[in-house]
Amino acid sequence: MDKISVLIVDDSALMRNLVSRIVESAPNLCVAATAMNGQFALEKIPLCKPDVIVLDVEMPVMNGLQFLQERKNRGIDIPVVMLSSLTSNGAVVTMQCLEMGACDFIQKPSGAISLDIHKVAEKLTEKLISYGGRYAHDKRGLSGSVLNTYLEPREEPPATTIARPARPEPAVTTPKPETRNVVPLSFKTPSWTVSTKEKKEIVPLREPGQIELIAIGISTGGPNALREVFANISGDIKQPILVVQHMPAGFTAEFANSLDHICPLEVKEAQDGDILKPGRILIAPGSHHIIVERKKLASIVRVIDTEPRNGHRPSVDVLFESVAQVFQNHALGIIMTGMGRDGAAQLAEMRKQGARTLGQDEKSSIVYGMPKVAWEMGAVQEQVPLSGMAEAINKIALGR
Repeated sequence: MDKISVLIVDDSALMRNLVSRIVESAPNLCVAATAMNGQFALEKIPLCKPDVIVLDVEMPVMNGLQFLQERKNRGIDIPVVMLSSLTSNGAVVTMQCLEMGACDFIQKPSGAISLDIHKVAEKLTEKLISYGGRYAHDKRGLSGSVLNTYLEPREEPPATTIARPARPEPAVTTPKPETRNVVPLSFKTPSWTVSTKEKKEIVPLREPGQIELIAIGISTGGPNALREVFANISGDIKQPILVVQHMPAGFTAEFANSLDHICPLEVKEAQDGDILKPGRILIAPGSHHIIVERKKLASIVRVIDTEPRNGHRPSVDVLFESVAQVFQNHALGIIMTGMGRDGAAQLAEMRKQGARTLGQDEKSSIVYGMPKVAWEMGAVQEQVPLSGMAEAINKIALGR
């Protein structure tokens, strides 16, 4: 089979039909089978041999969490993308699913004619191609030329300055709804293929100084990658750490809470005015950018809701641009697995200002998109595998 095959597991016939239509509309995906609960899914896996599984949480007989436990017991390594409801309980259960081995999640589509169906369809397609494509590539040799996939990253005009409202509104503004109702069919070469572009060289304006802040940008593949990094990061690190993980509103607080349970440092969702405390990790809230500001007594985080950058809010570029301006050569910038180019240009600016920079390597990235573009731009000093990222951060942060 020359397509990425998807097993759809949901007790709702309407939802199975809706997700199936989204999958079949993408030229490089196909529905391997559908199942109404986890038990039926386990029975169908040996027969249809899917490359990726879309899994609902609440189902009769065997729910999503029970399926993930049995998946682990049986040694099944097929990647799983969760369908999650936008509720406080849904966020908690979603993080439990990630802890149980799910790779990622999307918000559950609300209906076939919903105004947000295009956005949900695009995000689901992106994740299925990313996780399923990597699995098919590694397990059965599906080639990059056969795949011919990966959504084109959104291009936006470069921003020269950051909008810094003096008194940002605390309320979340609702983005204008998308009116399109079809999955875009603009694709590019798979991001795990070797780059043929010559790496540019950046000459820093100044030598690296003592690290005062660590900034991390990450997207597809990020939830589990961050769990691995923060579980192994040193509790002796004194620098504050800021993270932009592309994630919808309503989930980042619980995501930060789940990381806090496994990390020796404090982890919380960033709030406007949070002080950059030593050894504390702040996660950008969904649907908001974060930037840094220096005050007389301390540096703080500002949470703003200006327009999306590179198609994202929060955007890695917005954070990195701010860090480059405020901390210059006293920062460490890290770009990790993710589709598109968010963060690459402004990591290059951080490097130009004298900051230290790291990028996740191709082999360990679920999607070698953001780190690849950053590497080609000369923004990345050193590429590091995921398994060695925590130690690389520890060495630089602790001055070893």
